[in-house]
Amino acid sequence: WAKNEIDPFIARNLASQKLTPAKAASARVLIRRVTFDLTGLPPTPAEVEAFLNDLSRNAYEKLVARLLASPRFGERQARFWLDLVRYADSDGYNADHPRPEAWRYRDYVINSFNADKPYNRFVREQIAGDEIDPANREALTATMYLRHWIYEHNQRDVETQWSDILNDITDVTGDVFLAMGVQCARCHNHKFDSILQKDYFRLRAFFAPLQPREAMPVGSVAARKIFAAKQRKWEEATESIRQKLRVIEQPVLLAHSTKEGFSKFNDDIKAMIRKQPRDRTGYEHQIAELSLRQIGLHPDKLPDLLKGEQQAEWKKLRAELAKHEALKPKPLPTMAFAVSDVGPVAPPTRIPKKLKAGIIAPGFLSILNPAPASITPPAAALQSTGRRTALANWIASPKNPLTARVIVNRLWQQHFGQGLAANTSDFGRLGAKPTHPELLDWLADRLMKDGWSLKKMHRLMVTSATYRMGSKIQNPKLQNQNPQLMDPENRLLWHFPIRRLDAGQIHDAALAVSGELDIKVGGAGVDLLKVPRRTVYGTVLRNKPVEIMNAFDSPDAISHAPSRNVTTTATQSLLMLNGEWMQARAEAFACRLVCAEEDEPARVKLAYRLAFGRAPTADELSVSLEFIHESSLEDFCHALLNSNEFVYLD
Repeated sequence: WAKNEIDPFIARNLASQKLTPAKAASARVLIRRVTFDLTGLPPTPAEVEAFLNDLSRNAYEKLVARLLASPRFGERQARFWLDLVRYADSDGYNADHPRPEAWRYRDYVINSFNADKPYNRFVREQIAGDEIDPANREALTATMYLRHWIYEHNQRDVETQWSDILNDITDVTGDVFLAMGVQCARCHNHKFDSILQKDYFRLRAFFAPLQPREAMPVGSVAARKIFAAKQRKWEEATESIRQKLRVIEQPVLLAHSTKEGFSKFNDDIKAMIRKQPRDRTGYEHQIAELSLRQIGLHPDKLPDLLKGEQQAEWKKLRAELAKHEALKPKPLPTMAFAVSDVGPVAPPTRIPKKLKAGIIAPGFLSILNPAPASITPPAAALQSTGRRTALANWIASPKNPLTARVIVNRLWQQHFGQGLAANTSDFGRLGAKPTHPELLDWLADRLMKDGWSLKKMHRLMVTSATYRMGSKIQNPKLQNQNPQLMDPENRLLWHFPIRRLDAGQIHDAALAVSGELDIKVGGAGVDLLKVPRRTVYGTVLRNKPVEIMNAFDSPDAISHAPSRNVTTTATQSLLMLNGEWMQARAEAFACRLVCAEEDEPARVKLAYRLAFGRAPTADELSVSLEFIHESSLEDFCHALLNSNEFVYLD
C-alpha cells in the first residue's frame, strides 16, 4: 500500500486500531485534488485528458512535478503565508489608508515559493534582511514582514501605539515561526506553558530598535561606508548653515502643518519632534518619526510662508548652502515600506509596572536557553544593532526544536485539512497533541536534510498513498470495527477528507471556468470586482473586504490566521445564486461554450469537463439539455457554478 516513507507511519496507527485505509482515488479525482491543492485552480480539460492518457508508471509523479514548476504554485502557497502574517494593502483600524508599496512583499513571497527558496533563508530574510544582505532589494523587501501591523493615523497617544505595534510584531513572530502563543505571557507568566513574562520581553527586545523606513537605502556595506564618509564631510562643512536654517524653518513648518496638525500632541512628543535627529535618543526618534506620519509638512511652501527680513535671511542661507553642493554625495538608491534599526544602540526594554526588574536584554525562551542572546554587532556602516539577525539565526537554526516542525505541520494541514498537531499555531499545552508524533519529527528532520526545500516536502506529501486515498468511506462490514465509531474525526486518516474550496479558490475557479482569468503576474493590487485577476493579486482592504471573499470565511487581515473557518450560511447560498458577480461569471461561461461548440450536447459536455473535470453521464446530459430548453444556457452554467461538485474536493 505504501508509496513513500510517510505511509508506514500512517499504516501503523491504522493497524493499531484495526482500521483499513480507503481504496485509492480515481485518476480523475486525483488530478482535480492535487491541482487545486498545489495551484489553487482547476485542471483544464486538456490537462485531465493528458493525465488519463499517460499510462506510464510515473504519470502521477510527472503531474506533481509539472504543478510544482508552475508559476501558479507560488501564487497558491503565498495565500497561506499572507494569512499568517496578516498581509493587507491598507492600514486598518477605522480607516483604510493605502499602503501602495505593500504588494512588493506579496510578490516576494510568491517568487520565493516558486524559486523554492530554502525555508531557513526565507525566515532569516524577513526578520533581518536589511542586516544580512543590505544590497539585495529582495532581502530588503522581505523585511516588509515587519510592516504589516495595524496603524491608526490619528492616534495621538503615539507612545502607546508604538508599544502596541512592538507587541503585535512579537506576538505574530511567536505564532508564525514557533507556534507558541507568547502573548499570554505579556502580563504574567504563562498559565499553561513554560513561558515567563520575562521571556516575552526578552523576545520583544529583539524588535525594540525597529525603525520603519520610507526611504530605505539599498547598498552594500562598502557602498554605505563610502557614502557615510562623504555625507559626514558635507555635514561638517554645512553644520552652521543648516542649524540657522532649521531655526527659521521648523517653527513655520510646524505652525502651518496639515493633516492632524502639530498642536494636538502632548508636550513630551512636541519636544521630541523639535529636537535635531542627532540629539534624540533612539526611542525619542522612533516616537518623533511615528508622530510625523500624522503631520503634513510643506517645505515647498516656505517661500510664501516666510515674510520680510526672515525671508531674506532664509534665501541668503539657502544660497550659501548651495555652494557646498559639490561635497554632497550622490544618494544611494532607496525603497519604501522597509525597516531597519533606529541606530546601533537599542532603546531599553522594560517590563511595565516592574521597573525593579531593570532593563531586559534580548533572549530566547528560558526553558530552551536562559542566558541573554549573543549579539554580534554588524558593520558600523549599517547603523544597526544586529539583534534581529541573532533572532533570525536562532529561529532558523536546525537545533531549534520548533521551527521545522511548525512549517511541516502547516503543510500537512494544507494537504490533509488539519495538521498532525491540529492547532498549527499553538504547540503548547492548550494545543492538541500530534496524532503521529514520530511522523512529525521525521518530516521536520527530512525538511532540514533536504536543504529546507518546501517543494520537496510538498512532493513527498502529495505522492504518498495517504494523500492518494479516496474520500468514500469503506463499508464498515469490511472493517473489524466501524471506523466512524473508532475515529469519527478521521484523525488517523483512514480515508481522504472531503473539503470545500476556500474563498480564493471559489473566486479563481469561477474565473478559470468562465475563461476570464487574467494570469498576469505581479504588480500593484487590483480591484477584484473590476479586474479578473487571482485573489492573491487583489487589493486587501481591512475594512472593505471583497463580498464573496468575506462570505466564504476569508481572514480579516487584522490578526494572524493559521487556518480558515469553514462555515455554511444562507448568505453564501444567496450570494452564489443572486449575487451579480457570480451571475456575470455564468454569463461569461455560457459565452465561452457558445464560442467553442456549435450544438447543445457538445456545449453541455464541455461545461462538465470545465467545471468538474469529467464528462456528464447519460442521465446528466439528458437532464441538462431539458433544463437548457426550458430555461437558458446561462442558467445552466449558473447551476453548475452553484453545485456541490464545483465547490467541494473529494
